[in-house]
Amino acid sequence: MGRRFFGTDGIRGRTNTGVMTAATAMRVGQAAGRHFLRGDHKHRVVIGKDTRLSGYMMESALVAGFTSVGMDVIMTGPLPTPAIALLTREMRADLGVMISASHNLFEDNGIKLFGPDGFKLSDADELEIEQAIETDQQLAASADIGRARRIDDARGRYIHAIKQSVPSEVRFDGLKVVIDCAHGSAYEVAPSAIWELGAKIVTLGVSPNGKNINDGVGSTALDAVKAAVVEHGADIGLALDGDADRLIVVDETGRTVDGDQLMALIATQLASAGQLTGGGIVATVMSNLGLERYLAAQGLNLQRSKVGDRYVLEKMRSGGFNVGGEQSGHMILLDHATTGDGTIAALQVLAALVQSGKKASALLHLFDPVPQLLKNVRYAGASPLDSDTVKAVIAAAEAELDGKGRLVIRASGTEPLIRVMAEGDDSAQIEAVVDRICDAVRHAA
Repeated sequence: MGRRFFGTDGIRGRTNTGVMTAATAMRVGQAAGRHFLRGDHKHRVVIGKDTRLSGYMMESALVAGFTSVGMDVIMTGPLPTPAIALLTREMRADLGVMISASHNLFEDNGIKLFGPDGFKLSDADELEIEQAIETDQQLAASADIGRARRIDDARGRYIHAIKQSVPSEVRFDGLKVVIDCAHGSAYEVAPSAIWELGAKIVTLGVSPNGKNINDGVGSTALDAVKAAVVEHGADIGLALDGDADRLIVVDETGRTVDGDQLMALIATQLASAGQLTGGGIVATVMSNLGLERYLAAQGLNLQRSKVGDRYVLEKMRSGGFNVGGEQSGHMILLDHATTGDGTIAALQVLAALVQSGKKASALLHLFDPVPQLLKNVRYAGASPLDSDTVKAVIAAAEAELDGKGRLVIRASGTEPLIRVMAEGDDSAQIEAVVDRICDAVRHAA
């Protein structure tokens, strides 16, 4: 059965069009609220948001939906996605909701749901809620309508919690850190946590106006943080996205450090301390072959999942891993959080920098990525991947790369695109392989 509302990471779209309207948000609140009305206790939902203009509208609509079916609502205001996961569990809530479209620009928004354990909902829960959204839900009796309140200490609770991920003897004194919060949900908490641990900070992207989230700043627009690191002679730069669940780092020379390198660092640190579980880490099919080879040389394995941090998390939990993530900067450290947390990942990197005594450029580049090329081909109608011709070209490419590289072909989960990625030691061969497959997909489209 196809899904109209939920994608790989909740519900997302352009605000006031399609599924991302106030009317839909209210129905999501009613459907999700009814789904989690379990037991005879007073039911509660925690709702957070990032800094988008449409967050006010979506928050009000969700509050109306949840209270109408009898759930009490706690609103936190702007906070990172992982903070809502944390507070959902700590406040014994039945459900957590984050209003955010992550790294997208302000015109988009989204709704992410967390269960009472602080983890994102299962496919089964999402499917039941999906089916209920377009069905009239039983409303609460007049005397049982929920109440709503806003709490003022949510930021402090989160800052205190994430600082516990750093050993008590570690301080960041002497570090100069550029922190770019993308004018997003971490604009107060991330700089505060790093400053409280002793670092001198230079801030970017900490003046949200409702329309500037992710606009020329943050983890998907690194020019600003790179320039600031060099200009201020900083030891390191940290770039979060709009809801602060991903992190990209810049070393003191202005060079980018992606999620693959960060996973390599954290895994190595934990393994040397005997604290890495699962015998390795979990990453997606898009992580570089260089990471896999580096881990193998350390006696560690790399388990791959489908693209999407929820799929990384599923494999982590089933295999007993405590480290996982994506090349794009999602870092899931299950010893400290139930979902990707860019600020916690940043604190681990800063702690490693202090403990090593090395410069970021020496510490954070643990392997050389192999050449990797990704191209997208748009199509209309049936998927070109069902074409016998395309299948034959892909099979020939896989045979050619056998033992010398990897090939990943997948359909986008949000657009009519076929994504063609190949990597290997011979960049010319990789380019030729990708081009042949893209040509076959175009002719079949």
